[in-house]
Amino acid sequence: MADKTLGVILNGATGRMGYRQHLVRSILPIIEQGGVELSDGSRVQLDPILVGRHEEKLKEVSEKHGGLKYTTDLDSVLADDKYPLYADFLVTSARVAAIEKAIKAGKKAVYTEKPIAETLDDAVELVKLGKENNVVSGVVHDKLFLPGFLKLRRLIDSGFFGRILSVHGEFGYWVFEGDWHKSQRPSWNYKKEQGGGMISDMFPHWNYIIENLFGRITDVYADAKTEIPDRWDEQGNHYDATAEDAAYAVFNTVNGITVQMNSSWNTRVFRDELVEFQVDGTLGSAVIGLFTAKIQASPATPLAFWNPDVPDPHNYWDNWQEIATDEQFENGFKAQWEEYIRALVEHKPYPYDFESGARGVRLASLGYESAKEGRKIEVPENLI
Repeated sequence: MADKTLGVILNGATGRMGYRQHLVRSILPIIEQGGVELSDGSRVQLDPILVGRHEEKLKEVSEKHGGLKYTTDLDSVLADDKYPLYADFLVTSARVAAIEKAIKAGKKAVYTEKPIAETLDDAVELVKLGKENNVVSGVVHDKLFLPGFLKLRRLIDSGFFGRILSVHGEFGYWVFEGDWHKSQRPSWNYKKEQGGGMISDMFPHWNYIIENLFGRITDVYADAKTEIPDRWDEQGNHYDATAEDAAYAVFNTVNGITVQMNSSWNTRVFRDELVEFQVDGTLGSAVIGLFTAKIQASPATPLAFWNPDVPDPHNYWDNWQEIATDEQFENGFKAQWEEYIRALVEHKPYPYDFESGARGVRLASLGYESAKEGRKIEVPENLI
């Protein structure tokens, strides 16, 4: 039995991310396991309430999962002291207003999806508001909690790479236009006026991955493209894409590491996972996916020669070794939820806070500036 109970407001729990990743794969498994274990061995159980605009959707989700509490009245539940933690999974365009309302209602803890805002100004205002009200904030940094990146962290910490030279990342897959085949992404992703765009979606991810693994980003050069301008929405209606669907970028870090990132919803996958990072160092290299990690140490590196006149007989795939482990990894979203709740209840600083989220928004903002002006843009050391 849990020693404490923490009431959690789940706003947007019937949406794509709110339902699948946060409710079904994080909150409910935490409840089923008896809550979050704290460092002293005690446990804190979660008491969630679902919030949304559509009562029928809320009722359907509630009944599907054993009668969870729900309401369409956000104001009333924000005023209820039984729920000190507000969690936000709304579309980005609605996020700032909802979080501000939660803070002003006296909620001292806010956990939110990224990006935390559409604009840097709004993100910075959230940081300031959070500090003024002593809000314990947490922003989703889920990739850092996935098996591939946990393995990468260990490789870096062990000194496997020697001096890291560069990182090359490939992210993306083919998103159908929606005419003859249903699109697997929501149409708002392609509408700038609704907060869509590859840079606004993915640069916040790249920011926390790069700064936590390779060092603070010092400058960015980006090129944004709307490669497929014609798309069809969920009702089969044609619309003009107003947001970029691909972005190609170079980031430099304070540690002298160059990170190249290709991000596209218009590419057909020829790799093991939808996202992969190749990290090259003086002593070894690694190719990291969300789950897998393959390495090639310096002694196992083949002697390659460039000869365009004859086929190369060497099978370069054979020189890579997959890291084997018997360790069982948690869902990345669930693992971060547990880490955040532990920090919240134990009154410890949490690194992935509003300020960390705002740095991701800043990188997206500077990425757009770089793409518009066609030049490298410096990233200031301080956010405020």
